[in-house]
Amino acid sequence: MHKKGLDGHFFESQALPLTLCQNSSKACMQSYPSVLRSLPYLLSFLLWFGVALLLVSCAEKKPEALLKTAVPLDFATGFKLYQGDGFWEIEVSKGYAGSSETYRYLVLDSGVQVNSANYDAVIQLPITQVVLTSTTQVPHLDALGQTDLLVGFPQLDLISSRAARQRIAAGKVQDLGSGPSANPELVLDLQPDWIMISTLGEDLRYLEVFKQAGIPALINGEYVEQNPLGRAEWIKFTGVLLGNYAEASAQFEQIKKDYNEAANLASSIPEKDKPRVLSGVMYQDIWYAPSADSWAAQLLSQAGGNYAFEENAGSGSLQLNYEFVLDQASAAPIWIGAADFASRAEMGTREPRYQAFAAWQAGELYTYTAKKGETGGLEYFELGYLRPDLILKDLIKILHPQLLPEYQPYFYQKLPN
Repeated sequence: MHKKGLDGHFFESQALPLTLCQNSSKACMQSYPSVLRSLPYLLSFLLWFGVALLLVSCAEKKPEALLKTAVPLDFATGFKLYQGDGFWEIEVSKGYAGSSETYRYLVLDSGVQVNSANYDAVIQLPITQVVLTSTTQVPHLDALGQTDLLVGFPQLDLISSRAARQRIAAGKVQDLGSGPSANPELVLDLQPDWIMISTLGEDLRYLEVFKQAGIPALINGEYVEQNPLGRAEWIKFTGVLLGNYAEASAQFEQIKKDYNEAANLASSIPEKDKPRVLSGVMYQDIWYAPSADSWAAQLLSQAGGNYAFEENAGSGSLQLNYEFVLDQASAAPIWIGAADFASRAEMGTREPRYQAFAAWQAGELYTYTAKKGETGGLEYFELGYLRPDLILKDLIKILHPQLLPEYQPYFYQKLPN
């Protein structure tokens, strides 16, 4: 009887009294008893309908109605974290250099469902497989003990991580191509829980493709950060996406502690004892070196170095002519980042103009390119973003060896003669 009423017949029977009332007051009076008899059913239906609406409104909360608390970050400025009951929200405001767009990601605990229409990507925990597109992202998985989630990466030979290489050797990681971006068709075939996009390549143009395929594509803009600890703090970004924020935070706290301890050692060096440092290399008559405000220059400064180009402001790469560099740094006793040469002799032969610098003449040439993975990947460019504490200690050992007498450099090596 109730089911019949809900199908529409109940409401159709109420239309008759209204029609008759227009034609006959007697018919209208005769219809009232049936209306009164139907009131209990009408009230019952309205009560049921109201409860149903309440349950639906509770089950599908709008994102703006979700209560969330900002989770403070120490150094990173390119993203923000918010935590709520059963979910995390991530806002990436500096996904790439010059970006004016903010990307919003929602990460849901297992079993949690909310209205997620206003987000650029929605991640449902737990995570079982992921695709990465930059070697700098691989150490995040290693540090969090979740390297076994990696199922795809472009140009596998670039990876140095031992744990990742074991998976590659076992055939558990798909090579996604050798171009400037991951092959989108191969990514679609893998159907990962998410793909992390590096905006240094061309993966950004496939965001809509991945979205239409139901694959969350997440922008990692760590390279935009110029504070060394700011770059390292992006491990929290990855930690949230894996449902492992607590471990990511713990890893970062240890890195920060080690970095600050090393920086404090070097802070005691008087200005007069800070050696002038040359950096960069020449390519097709242009000398490329870090700008004064860049990540690399900040590490040199923290290590107690007097950077030769500290007056050249900027956060990117400088492009200088040889004469200017010779004028500014010909007498600098130390050369950091002396390119990918096997020896001092090869360096001088390949570019004879290098021989005019005091650092080359004294053999005080240091490179990070000698530290390579088993297939030739440069570990400095893979692990360095996450471990600025190791880079800082390497530089302190080079510039002020008395401060770290027992320390053995991890990335930097002196070029042999």
